[in-house]
Amino acid sequence: MAAFVIQRALRKRSFSAIPSFPSSPFTSISRFVSTLVLGEHESGIVKQSSFSAVEAASRSIGEGNSISMLLAGSGASLQQAASHAASSHPSISQVLVADTDKLTHPLAEPWAELVHLVQHRGGYSHIIAASSSFGKNVLPRAAALLDVSPITDVIEISGSQLFVRPIYAGNALCTVRYNGVEPCMLTIRSTSFPVSLNSADSKSDAAPISQVDLSTFSEDSLGKSRYLKHTTQDTERPDLGSARVVVTGGRGLKSAENFKLIEKLAEKLGGAVGATRAAVDAGFVPNELQVGQTGKIVAPELYIAFGVSGAIQHLAGMRDSKVIVAINKDADAPIFQVADYGLVADLFEAIPELLEKLPSKN
Repeated sequence: MAAFVIQRALRKRSFSAIPSFPSSPFTSISRFVSTLVLGEHESGIVKQSSFSAVEAASRSIGEGNSISMLLAGSGASLQQAASHAASSHPSISQVLVADTDKLTHPLAEPWAELVHLVQHRGGYSHIIAASSSFGKNVLPRAAALLDVSPITDVIEISGSQLFVRPIYAGNALCTVRYNGVEPCMLTIRSTSFPVSLNSADSKSDAAPISQVDLSTFSEDSLGKSRYLKHTTQDTERPDLGSARVVVTGGRGLKSAENFKLIEKLAEKLGGAVGATRAAVDAGFVPNELQVGQTGKIVAPELYIAFGVSGAIQHLAGMRDSKVIVAINKDADAPIFQVADYGLVADLFEAIPELLEKLPSKN
């Protein structure tokens, strides 16, 4: 029965195209619109969420918008990321590179000082970052230095100063008009601004790469926090934030050992592994796998939840998924109210059945 439910959901999903971003009615737009995108990179590759920020700026803020991407760090990895940014999106007109050992690790204090420096030199009308751990860490502090009020977690841009963001755990939408001084600073939910197929990897001419002059880079705020370590999962599974299939486990898995069932199923479907806050707090999986209001926001083509009750904070992180499948032995679990397909079953019986009967990823 579990295999039948998942196979129906698999047939319903569509991976043939990424949905295009809807056109937006513009309010009055300044004649001199320019945007600075704070780029996040790892191992010489700019993260997809940063390109979503570029997409938001290019499609929604206005025509003629000059978009610069700011990258910081040191060494060969930074130069590789700069080349990647310069050649990967047609709307990027310039890549700014801040190469210094002080910015090797993306700490909030030095990054905020860098944004402050670059803004005073460039005079950008908008500064945008993805609503990731990096963006949520850096942008509010930079906004404080620039004495402006940031608008966070934007899901729709209706004009150069008109934005929509969710409130009350996604149960209501708030329209915000920015009336402050420039720059208008935003974090955007990357799942709401997918990079279209004709934008990704379609640039014929690379954008110019410029080095940021750091001779006046202030060190007054440096050293208030320090880098300890960076850990990452050694896996070939796709990134949770951009995966088209997400398999999530909740407290019903009961242990970290049992969570390996979720990992095996995700591997078979070519998907990413997610978890509820309860599962993370119980130590079953690391917190970078948490889906929810205080974790990652995902919107995959197919979301499968095992042993997930459907608390409000979790639903806020996955309710925009195209197809939702819930398997839980509690017939009254709230997640069944948002699921497209639901099955009342013991997950320790359902998952082995799925592993046996479902075809592997192509």
